[in-house]
Amino acid sequence: MYLSLARRFLFETDKRLLLKAAWTLGVRGLWSVHRHKRRLKKGEFFPPFLYLSVINSCNLRCQGCWVDVGAKQHRIEVDAANRTIAEAKAMGNSFFGILGGEPFMHKDLLKIFEANRDVYFQVFTNGHFITDEVAAELRRLGNVTPLISVEGSEIISDTRRGRGGVLNQTFSGLEAALRNKLLVGVCTSVCKSNIDDLVNEKWVDRLIEMGVMYCWFHIYRPVGPEPNPQLALSSEEQRRVRQFVVDTRASKPIIVIDAYHDDAGNALCPAVTGFTHHIGPWGDIEPCPVIQLATESIHDDRPLAETFNESGFLRDFRELTAQHTRGCVIMERPDLLVELAEKHGARDTTARMEVIDELRRVTPRRSQYQPGDEIPEKSLVYRWAKKYAFNDFGAYSRHFDASNYRDPDAIGADEASANASPASDLPIVTR
Repeated sequence: MYLSLARRFLFETDKRLLLKAAWTLGVRGLWSVHRHKRRLKKGEFFPPFLYLSVINSCNLRCQGCWVDVGAKQHRIEVDAANRTIAEAKAMGNSFFGILGGEPFMHKDLLKIFEANRDVYFQVFTNGHFITDEVAAELRRLGNVTPLISVEGSEIISDTRRGRGGVLNQTFSGLEAALRNKLLVGVCTSVCKSNIDDLVNEKWVDRLIEMGVMYCWFHIYRPVGPEPNPQLALSSEEQRRVRQFVVDTRASKPIIVIDAYHDDAGNALCPAVTGFTHHIGPWGDIEPCPVIQLATESIHDDRPLAETFNESGFLRDFRELTAQHTRGCVIMERPDLLVELAEKHGARDTTARMEVIDELRRVTPRRSQYQPGDEIPEKSLVYRWAKKYAFNDFGAYSRHFDASNYRDPDAIGADEASANASPASDLPIVTR
């Protein structure tokens, strides 16, 4: 399997792009994690990876989207983006995730990539704006991998993403990226309406046949103004996804990303471990993309390193969450986020200004933390990589107290019983 994967990388992608990724994302990425570990030992903090949502606008209207895609367009301007990236580079960072909205709607996005060719970018995109011309420019730059979202069959995609013809346009962008020999990934927010279509060997084999080099299956999170909780996976379905990811990593010549488990299958949250934080379209520094609360901004008049190191809000987020669960706090304990916002006077970083009310309406449910059902990695390569570069960095050993853990399924059942229309009675696909 490993030889087949190596052969695919050698013959299906541009060699220059492959070497760039190996050096910038691989070698220098590991070095950024090493520096992160050294900082933690000294009581200092700066996340080794950053996500930037460069724009709020999008051409789609996806179920469960937390971004104000229909609001007046706002974006991180080129100078602000370059300054932020430069300050992160000074701390050893070499990899950045680019989100939106739809990032390619930012008219100067390629200028940001051009100005920072010494680091690597992963762009989360629906693929609709990747033409042959755009793909050719990305190949020239050599420091970008598009991660293209596919959310199901044609009918399911149209429903999930709020308009018609979505899947064909997505595949058009995917094919343009592959024709230009980019390092291409495909991601899926796995929910009840697409789990049977996409969490299977047939779909992975199709991705391999097309030339896709990596994939990412992450669970649907019912958040935002229209959370569509009826799409959320049950505990058993989440275990099914985890088992599929572990099995696929050990049997298929494709990289499978997983951001929520260590090598032994223990659950973790990358924001709680300090592995990454997020910067929103208005420049607000948030724990992660779905937690739209902040007390600091990249536009504040102080160095980014000082902001991250001294932020009481971000520090308390990591510590408070780690005390209560190894899972996703917005799914399991939204009350903790309300408590944290009130303590620090954190501002709502959305245009709609309804985040606190949205959190109060969330019905708690299980996320990736399912005590007693851990599924360890089968692949020795993944086990080694996670042991060194993707673990909890001691966050849970320092703070987690099992007596604080409250089973979110039990909490959710209690809350649902008080509602006239519990989520389980709703149809699976709605708009």
